[in-house]
Amino acid sequence: MYRDRKVVVVMPAYNAAKTLQRTYDEVMAQGLVDELIVVDDASTDDTVRIAAGLPRTVVRVHEHNRGYGGNQKTCYRAALDAGADIVVMVHPDYQYTPKLLPAMVALVGGDVYPCVLGSRILGGGARKGGMPIWKYVANRGLTLLENWLLGSKLSEFHTGYRAFSANLLRELPLEANSDDFVFDNQVLAEILWLGHEIAEITCPTSYFEEASSINLRNSVRYGFGCLGTGLEFRLARWRVRASPRFPKGAE
Repeated sequence: MYRDRKVVVVMPAYNAAKTLQRTYDEVMAQGLVDELIVVDDASTDDTVRIAAGLPRTVVRVHEHNRGYGGNQKTCYRAALDAGADIVVMVHPDYQYTPKLLPAMVALVGGDVYPCVLGSRILGGGARKGGMPIWKYVANRGLTLLENWLLGSKLSEFHTGYRAFSANLLRELPLEANSDDFVFDNQVLAEILWLGHEIAEITCPTSYFEEASSINLRNSVRYGFGCLGTGLEFRLARWRVRASPRFPKGAE
């Protein structure tokens, strides 16, 4: 609990058997998580077996791979159904340290911000942690374009370390979003459309063999998807084209 608010951590998992236990241990070591939800996206390793043995953990399993966005939809629905007040997504591959949970939860639970991101760009953590140069350049370039299209000033849109208030998640049209990687980007655009602020804190990151990473082909598709989301947002703002993600009356 944080100030009598239920804290739920969600983990969208795919072949995370080698890192799940380590990530779980550090999450629980922070002393404020009431429940952890692991959603397995049809892994072919021992992810489900390991998750099933973790205390205070609910395991949901997709019989067929639904994609990263589809996995998150299940994560957030499950967290809200569990009565969460604060929801934090932590990737089970240990690329982002759970030691930032107290800071992120405090910002949401203290009603300072409804959404908090762990940014790899603030403080230079991305390159120090081993982010490949091509990923870093693409991240910076996409973020520049998206800030222009969305009228925002975020250091990056592409982190997977995120904390939300449950009330904010209920406002978002999550089911209208992609089941692919661009889901992450669409969520942030929807939050900005609704007029909410997004906070960022510096997040160290680690790139290593067991950490999951989007490949070049999917990265290119993701990049075009992000630009498409930005254009959709801008056209809706200019009242040129209506959008289910960016409806009239919320801008």
